[in-house]
Amino acid sequence: MIRITKIFTFETAHVLYNYDGKCKNMHGHSYKLFVTVKGNPINDLDHPKNGMVVDFGDIKKIVKSQIIDVWDHAVMLNGISPHKQLGEDLEGKGHKVIYCGYQPTCENMLYDIADKIKKQLPEAVSLAYLKLHETENSYGEWFAEDQV
Repeated sequence: MIRITKIFTFETAHVLYNYDGKCKNMHGHSYKLFVTVKGNPINDLDHPKNGMVVDFGDIKKIVKSQIIDVWDHAVMLNGISPHKQLGEDLEGKGHKVIYCGYQPTCENMLYDIADKIKKQLPEAVSLAYLKLHETENSYGEWFAEDQV
């Protein structure tokens, strides 16, 4: 079994409803996402991806379409909180808003990212690990083996 990792960056703002610290105000981050998948390299001379678990380009297409294109330069907010009105106001002023069914913390974003990526991976490849840096020195991790 081999693990391969592709790294992505995106810019996203979020608003944390009912948070009791200075991050209760809308603010943004330069996120850095590490996506690690695992599988056995293809062993078929006639296969164009021979020797690969999966083409890095295929991982890029999945993450770009499911995460980057959707979340980059958007404002994420808890769509089941009173912040929904804030989102509607921002949309009315031309801003890109993502309404989450959760508090948009790094931790919950990891669950969402994992769900989105797992659904798109080829059958013989599985998601092994995610790391999401919110800042240079603060990040969350998701491990497949920790999931029940």
